[in-house]
Amino acid sequence: MRPLLAPQLNPATENGWRRRWFDIIYRHDTPPSRNFDLLLIVVILASVIVVMLDSVDDIHAAHADTLYAVEWGFTLLFTLEYALRLAVVKRPFRYAFSTWGLIDLLSILPTYLSLLFPGSQSLLVVRILRILRLFRILKLTQYVEESGVLIGALWRSRRKIFVFLCAVLTVVVIFGALMYVIEGPEYGFHSIPTGMYWAIVTMATVGFGDIAPGTSFGRFVASVLILIGYSVIAIPTGIYTAELASSLREASQDPERLDMRGCPQCGLEGHDPDALYCRCCGHKLPAAMG
Repeated sequence: MRPLLAPQLNPATENGWRRRWFDIIYRHDTPPSRNFDLLLIVVILASVIVVMLDSVDDIHAAHADTLYAVEWGFTLLFTLEYALRLAVVKRPFRYAFSTWGLIDLLSILPTYLSLLFPGSQSLLVVRILRILRLFRILKLTQYVEESGVLIGALWRSRRKIFVFLCAVLTVVVIFGALMYVIEGPEYGFHSIPTGMYWAIVTMATVGFGDIAPGTSFGRFVASVLILIGYSVIAIPTGIYTAELASSLREASQDPERLDMRGCPQCGLEGHDPDALYCRCCGHKLPAAMG
């Protein structure tokens, strides 16, 4: 999946309606563009509320046709917006396969899929992801930047977490088989997979209570597994925290990762080297040296 890159206007269409709509859709520092984004968020929230109401049996029985028509109305509106976004950018395919492009596509696709797979329109709640544009409107893009640090730390700790999950799976299989032998069908452990399900629920300290050991030895085994479950919760947290601390330490010691150009508007420094606008106030930054 491509990162959140700023779309570019096609040089061949720098004038006329494409230029005007590009400024409205992709910029956020002018009244028309800000109003467009705020209106878009209101429409997104309204469409998600309609999908949620349609899932309530009483409301669906009384207003099914109306809600269906409203859902299609929102979908056609978002389809027009999606087509307009592709029409005004320099590289439409690049935007289509970017993070925002895929989210925009997923916000309209379930309605069309419902023609072939009834009920799939409930997946339209994915439109709520588009609310993330609120970070850009409220000039909170630095928070999106910080989320990249968190995701990067998670990615770098993937091997350790994978080894840990393999160890957890091994414990689940062993205890599931053990409880199947100890308790048996009499207490609800009809198979080893059923025992594995019980082991996962027990290790996660959820305890649904639909299956429980009935013998003294079975309860002893369950107690041991509960104690193991506490370490299961702590270990991945420690792995991720250590990797995150290492990432933050490296970032603070690497001056080349930051551009010390100060923003003429608010004076903020420490932008990315390829940044064109201030991440705090959105003002245009001075040209990078070299």
